[in-house]
Amino acid sequence: MADGEGTKADGDRTVRAQYEDYPYPARDPADERRRLITGSPSHLLEIEHYVLAGMRAGALNALVAGGGTGDGAIMLAQQLADRGAGHVTYLDVSAASLEIARARAQVRGLDNIRFLQGSLLDVAELAPGPYDYIDCCGVLHHLDDPKAGLDALAAQLKPAGGMGLMVYAPLGRSGVYPLQAALRRLGGDAPPAERVALARRLLGQLPEGNLFRRNPYLGDHLQGDDAGLYDLLLHSRDRAYSVADLSHLVAASGLAISGFVPALQYHPAIYLQDPELERRAAALPVMEQFALAEELSGAIKTHVFYVVNAGPSSGGRADPDLAMQVPVLRDHQPDELADALARLSQLKATLGGVTVELPVPAGSDALVRLIDGRRNLRELRRDLEDAGIRLSWAEFRAQFRAVYALLQPLNLLLLAGRTG
Repeated sequence: MADGEGTKADGDRTVRAQYEDYPYPARDPADERRRLITGSPSHLLEIEHYVLAGMRAGALNALVAGGGTGDGAIMLAQQLADRGAGHVTYLDVSAASLEIARARAQVRGLDNIRFLQGSLLDVAELAPGPYDYIDCCGVLHHLDDPKAGLDALAAQLKPAGGMGLMVYAPLGRSGVYPLQAALRRLGGDAPPAERVALARRLLGQLPEGNLFRRNPYLGDHLQGDDAGLYDLLLHSRDRAYSVADLSHLVAASGLAISGFVPALQYHPAIYLQDPELERRAAALPVMEQFALAEELSGAIKTHVFYVVNAGPSSGGRADPDLAMQVPVLRDHQPDELADALARLSQLKATLGGVTVELPVPAGSDALVRLIDGRRNLRELRRDLEDAGIRLSWAEFRAQFRAVYALLQPLNLLLLAGRTG
């Protein structure tokens, strides 16, 4: 066996051993009785918006590759069960993580998840597709060859399918990698528990100028559990990807980025006040705008994004100009959000390390109050007219576009559930 192969195999064993000793993230299955953890990627409404072009998912066949302790698999399986259709295959190298995920599913009474142990690199043998959707959250950056992992997953996608991905970003993780190196020097080959103790000792006495200590955007080590600290500071293999790195990685695997979440933090304008700088930023190609936003922010520590197959038969992002699109609020009730918009002239949000104030378009509350996740744009216009607000289709489209431009980049409004 070549030296490089031996090193890779040793590295794979070390990574696997970490997740046997410290399943991540730390989860108590009993908590499923009181809450469902939701997030991005892989929220069903996001899948419909960013992968299925706004179409209703139906009997979605999904793979969660590197499922960890189950957050993504449990969320998606519960949402599919609530719809009464769809199935999730969970795959992870760690037996300990798998058992936690399985226990969480049992507490919820979910019977639409198949649990498999193994590497996503072996997905063609262990869990062959094709899949409508694949989740790979926080995994690629821990592989010896991330492109090989992405290629293996892309090969199991349906032509119109897509993936939800999360990878580390370099600038928001400022200080992580020097501190990882320092802990490797101090800990050497010490047992994992001893290395955790050394890390906690060191964190308590970092000097003022240390980049990690000065970074306010990192928090896993503050949660109190050893799994979060180990994953952040003691992991044997991780790397970070800039937007430019991601663009190359995704394209090399025959994929295309359909959207980052939340989109607003990738808008350079929120970091700029000078009109000339804004003009120059707006003139850049879209992916360069995203890269510029990351460079200006310095606070983005992970990239959450969706990809689809590159090509004419691929899936993709929903089009807000189609009359049959169905707007849906991701987390809010219509009356709740409408009441807030009626009171406010500006909507405040903190993203990418900056707080922005976004003007609320006039009439937003009346339109938002009607968004129930069932009515399409044509029906919303009709119901506004029934409420005494008469708008031509062009006027209504302009009104909806303004509301969409406010709420969608914050991931508050999606287009999901269209049936034709």
